Amino acid sequence: MIFRSAIARELASTAGAVFTVLFCILFSVGLVRILGDAANGEIDSGAVVSLLALSALTNLPVVLTLTVFVAVLMALSRAFRDSEMVVWFAAGKSLLSWIPAVMRFALPIVLLISLLTLLVTPWANGQIAQSRSRFEQRDDLSKVAPGRFAESSSADRVFFVESVDVDSARVHNVFVDHRAAGHESVIAAAEGEVEVQADGSHVLTLEHGRRYEGQPGQPGFRVVEFGRYSIPLEQPVQAPFSPSNARALPTIDLLTEPTLVYRGELIWRVGLPMVALVLALLAIPLAFVNPRVGRSANLIVAVLLFVVYLDGIQIMQAWVQQGRIGLVPAAWLTHLAALVLTVLLFVRRVYLQRWVPRWARPGHWKGRHP
Repeated sequence: MIFRSAIARELASTAGAVFTVLFCILFSVGLVRILGDAANGEIDSGAVVSLLALSALTNLPVVLTLTVFVAVLMALSRAFRDSEMVVWFAAGKSLLSWIPAVMRFALPIVLLISLLTLLVTPWANGQIAQSRSRFEQRDDLSKVAPGRFAESSSADRVFFVESVDVDSARVHNVFVDHRAAGHESVIAAAEGEVEVQADGSHVLTLEHGRRYEGQPGQPGFRVVEFGRYSIPLEQPVQAPFSPSNARALPTIDLLTEPTLVYRGELIWRVGLPMVALVLALLAIPLAFVNPRVGRSANLIVAVLLFVVYLDGIQIMQAWVQQGRIGLVPAAWLTHLAALVLTVLLFVRRVYLQRWVPRWARPGHWKGRHP
């Protein structure tokens, strides 16, 4: 009972600290990326908070998987480093006795990862794709952020607006550059207003401005002053949203339509909870600390194994999508290799003192006489 409570307390506190650090890093990186997309006009600036939350949800399964692995590794490494493991071994506890305690800690998180990968993450990816689709279907002026140049959907116009009055749909200090068939026109106006015509089209009506017309590289530009000038805005076709990315599709759709792309996505969704479970077991023998090597040696090896494991899952996913391997062998090949490595490390730490027996090592029989 003391053994179980001590392990549970140690793993919980370590996991909380590890998750906090990893999530803060994830949040910071996601915030910078999304703010950059909003500044470049690729997403709606008003949807930054929601997109940040959805992006965090999509990356949460990987963060939880790494949290389980690092938490078990750090907790057991500290026990080895502080000689607590010697006390447990002297009390009759083998390294195998840690497996039930670690599994009680890891299984609830593995179930949470399964829920996220199978249900929540596809929904979050779908919401992100839907938000981007809605932004792309807005008219050109609606995409313009104040104080920044923006290109139209047809790439033949460049807009600049100093300020926007959302309530009255008016813009101030407008600049428009329009190029078509070697002819260029530049329009500058003090203010303008977006108007909706009877047929539903949008028109930008500019007031108190000038228009410069001519051909680049040729003299003879014409300057026209106007009181009111209307520019039709491009209105993209409002198509119903249908996610084309497999990551945004519900898991049930991947099962009902077994295409190669969908099977590859299933490899990732089903494999990630298994990764967390196997890594939790792998961290037990990997946590051994040799004082002569250093405290961080096993942590470096652990990070490399984590990266290689996830890369192996992604390679299997790509091979399934390319039709180079079947679904069933791809679903188990990487996990089987990790399980074999885990068993070998347990055998090494529990039953063997070294990988090569003393009598088989070079120089063992040197100097011995019959």
